[in-house]
Amino acid sequence: MLLELINQLPDWANINEFMLRGGPVLWALVAVVAGFWLLSLERLLFIVWDFPRLQNLWKSRWDAREEQHSWLALWQRNAWLSEAENALKRNFNLLKLLVALCPMLGLLGTVTGMIVVFDTMASQGNADPRLMAAGIARATLPTMAGMVAALTSMFIYSRLSRLSQRKQLHLEKLLRSRR
Repeated sequence: MLLELINQLPDWANINEFMLRGGPVLWALVAVVAGFWLLSLERLLFIVWDFPRLQNLWKSRWDAREEQHSWLALWQRNAWLSEAENALKRNFNLLKLLVALCPMLGLLGTVTGMIVVFDTMASQGNADPRLMAAGIARATLPTMAGMVAALTSMFIYSRLSRLSQRKQLHLEKLLRSRR
């Protein structure tokens, strides 16, 4: 039933044709991009909703301390800042890995597409452009898709990274010692 609904969408045929022309590497690229977007959304939701609650908790604990200048107080402050940094940067290495995989999968698509072109030439014994067109499409479409995915993913990653750095700096300012 769901498949019937998806097939009724007007753009599904174009997307399906694009995926078929690009070969199986495009499906792997779709999986990588989907994973990237899910992790990015999770990080954004954490930064916007969950982190402010943690920040308020740490601030209230810090403000509740009578003295804030001893080595123990500063050690506790640094522990909270470290915990905040770890929470803010969770899954960032995985996001970087997924960004790096996008162009690599595009290059893999190029190689597999060129293999199709050479295989067609070897089996047919000539260089008929119509026969080679499918292989050339299989070589260029994944490359283009991989580069577009990498560029957009790098933009999103840099925005998330900058947002988490700002949140970290704001927390450091909130946890300054009273004079």
